[in-house]
Amino acid sequence: MNFDFSDEQKLLQQTVRDYLADNSPLSVCRDILETDKPYADDLWKGAAEMGWQGAVIPEEYGGAGFGHLELAVIAEEVGRALAPIPFSASVYFATEALLRFGSDAQKKKYLPGLADGSSIGTFALTEKAGQNDTEAVDARVESGRLTGTKLPVMAGDIASFAVVAAQGESGLSAYLVDLDQDGVDRKSIQSFDPSRSMAQIDFQSAQAELLGSDGGGAELISHVLDRAAILMAFEQLGTAQACFDATKEFTQGRYAFGRPVASFQALKHRLADMWCELELARSNSYYGAWALSGEEDELPLAACISRIQASEALSLISVEMIQMHGGVGYTWEYDCHLFYRRAKLLEATLGSAAAWKNKLVDRIDEDKE
Repeated sequence: MNFDFSDEQKLLQQTVRDYLADNSPLSVCRDILETDKPYADDLWKGAAEMGWQGAVIPEEYGGAGFGHLELAVIAEEVGRALAPIPFSASVYFATEALLRFGSDAQKKKYLPGLADGSSIGTFALTEKAGQNDTEAVDARVESGRLTGTKLPVMAGDIASFAVVAAQGESGLSAYLVDLDQDGVDRKSIQSFDPSRSMAQIDFQSAQAELLGSDGGGAELISHVLDRAAILMAFEQLGTAQACFDATKEFTQGRYAFGRPVASFQALKHRLADMWCELELARSNSYYGAWALSGEEDELPLAACISRIQASEALSLISVEMIQMHGGVGYTWEYDCHLFYRRAKLLEATLGSAAAWKNKLVDRIDEDKE
């Protein structure tokens, strides 16, 4: 079985890489950290013109009509460039929720804006930092009005609408909520990586529209999180690859005792460990992409495996990047902290590798029953 991408998909990946190299160097990410801008709006518009946001949106709704394999290669390059845009919140979460559970009217209303970048979507599940499960959802919807607080919400300060998990008449459900209406109060919160903004959103009797079935929130949330886990694994893979490449280049160019520090055996071993973790993450991410693109029965397990390995690889490589840069690795002038910040944020967004390991064990036990 061939798990490699096709020539057309590789060409797409190279096109995305070249565009980001020209329009999103690491200096753009650094500028976001040094200003009050929540994201690079010009880059967001350019990405929309290239069709990235609409990669999996059907052409009838203004999308490019590609598939999840194409979206996966785009996600990898977004991660490689540390692109400071709300790509994951809008594309991996809001778009996926609407594609699977939205009515025809809802798709016609929201998907065109998501595809052309004029609208930014997000997914509001958690109500307390560190929680990524459905058991802690206290927000409620009564008579179509939502009341509660969501924290933290990815791109919640800039999003046009949110898919919100809340308790409805028949239990946990999902709702589409316009974030520009009365009854919605948004407050930006400090993020470990300011290039991906976060917010606290307070809802006070805000109008909410049911997404999917009443009481079907658990299925919707599980579906969205699994698909986002695979797509985010590719983003983590791209970030890890950029970390490794930069570290290898630095150690090969830094000399000590008349020779490159990369030639010392201790650093060779550490570079080898980084490479092995990176390739394990790549193979498991490819497995996840295969399961996602074909809607395979193995998708829930593949989501866990790809998420676990990508998180562990990026965590290791981002730390090693700082250490192997020596003293300068801890300074603002070097880019190591940009990768470390993104690594921590991506891991926290969907829960730690340990949490996904527990989920993997639970799913394996369910399959045995």
